[in-house]
Amino acid sequence: MTAAPRLSLDRITKRSGFLAAARDIRKVAGAITLEMTPTPEDLARAGALRIGFTASRKIGNAVARNRAKRRLRAAAQALLPLSGRAGHDYVLVARAGILTRDFQALLGDIAEAMRIAHGKLDARSGAKA
Repeated sequence: MTAAPRLSLDRITKRSGFLAAARDIRKVAGAITLEMTPTPEDLARAGALRIGFTASRKIGNAVARNRAKRRLRAAAQALLPLSGRAGHDYVLVARAGILTRDFQALLGDIAEAMRIAHGKLDARSGAKA
């Protein structure tokens, strides 16, 4: 029996990628907000998805924001290669409480947000077909 293929994670580096994700599917769950959109065709790579991380000043000073983004990167590394969808951009936005949130609960927040966002994506693509 073979395991599901692991997707590789590319980074969203340009502001336009973050803005495109913010305009499409958005789901708030616990200490994170997940924003998701299909990857632009010119940037898409087979077997890969793109990921970005954001923590605003509402989280705290630079040290707190960096810690929040480190926690988001660790959680994304654990979940997205297995349950993300190739050809899509994901942006994880830190919310208040992320610094004190239990890591397992943080993983649960991301998994729940992904499940609902993927459901919205499936419903939208099913409606167009």
